[in-house]
Amino acid sequence: MNPRTVQFIKSRFQEHYRKDPVLSPPNMEQREWGFLMFDPASGMRRHKGFGSTAEMQEYIQAMVPAHVYHSAAYYEHPAAGTMMEKTWLGADLIFDIDADHLPVKTDSFKEMLDYAKQEIIKLIGFLLDDFGFKEDSLHIAFSGGRGYHIHVHDPRLLTLDSAQRREIVDYLSGTSLDIDHLFRKKYVVGDDKKSKTLEFPSQSQGGWGRLVNRELIRHLQVLTSDENAEQKLMEFKKIGKKKALKIIDTLNSPEHLERLRNGKFDALSSIPTEFWDDALHQIVGGIQAYIDEPVTADIKRLIRAAASLHGKSGMKVVTLTVDELDKFEPLVDAVVFGGNEIKLNVTKPTTVEMMDEHFKLEEGDQILPEYAAIYLMCRGGAEYAGGMK
Repeated sequence: MNPRTVQFIKSRFQEHYRKDPVLSPPNMEQREWGFLMFDPASGMRRHKGFGSTAEMQEYIQAMVPAHVYHSAAYYEHPAAGTMMEKTWLGADLIFDIDADHLPVKTDSFKEMLDYAKQEIIKLIGFLLDDFGFKEDSLHIAFSGGRGYHIHVHDPRLLTLDSAQRREIVDYLSGTSLDIDHLFRKKYVVGDDKKSKTLEFPSQSQGGWGRLVNRELIRHLQVLTSDENAEQKLMEFKKIGKKKALKIIDTLNSPEHLERLRNGKFDALSSIPTEFWDDALHQIVGGIQAYIDEPVTADIKRLIRAAASLHGKSGMKVVTLTVDELDKFEPLVDAVVFGGNEIKLNVTKPTTVEMMDEHFKLEEGDQILPEYAAIYLMCRGGAEYAGGMK
């Protein structure tokens, strides 16, 4: 950013903060605050503490940082110059879903954010169903950039150390999951012969067993509902026409479906192990949560402040409830600047997707609505070249 661009963006951020200030986290006087300024040479300004929300808001309105952070941790002396002097008291459990870390890649910013939203919804399911957290303990936020954060405010978690928090991540990501032990073959001795049965975890079980059972049945139903299901099943090694039809018939039977939900896969015990291995590897990848592990494990982490602006997008860090998340559209609901026209010089061809608009831009002078212009300038793709209309 050249000085003229920096001056313009700072003026717009400042005006915004005067009308819509940054929000305080719980026990804000025990938090360390950190700031990245628009001048990259100034580095991170941290070890800052505030005695009140008003003091914090006045500082931000005067300094106009590009990024505003506060600690997930609580300290006795948050403004002390070294971490040792601060005296750590505990930390919220936090999770970061970043689109850059997801397995699905796309050039579309909107699609990228859609994938991140799907991941945060999946993570919320884990936290509510598997860990038993209450909805009101989950503080969800769109990061203003490429993902979402969750802060879990629960006094039982405050003193967890890094290793214990890493164990939570390992569970959510399925790191220690042993797929080979998810299903087992058993032999039952009858009157005059020995029969083979196949058992999986049931949906009445907790944890990964319940999830694997549910997703495995869903995977099989999708596979067998295809009009070419028989042919597709026969593409698997050791599955001929007879076994393919057996799978289809089983998935179409309410009685067999109920047995599958209870972990009894005896009707499919003749299906080769290779088929189950392939299915399980596919569904585990869909179940696991793709969390940025270092963020959760770091008990002294700085995290973006609620209602602050993201200096690389100009969008707002929006706090959300579980119910609000479903209808939340970041490229509309997190956009805070208006539609006044801005002249700017685009430094390389690019596209911008915001406010249900798609702008395809060539290098050189362009006129854009302010919200798109600020986004592009914050991304480093353009320089300010004129006033607003």
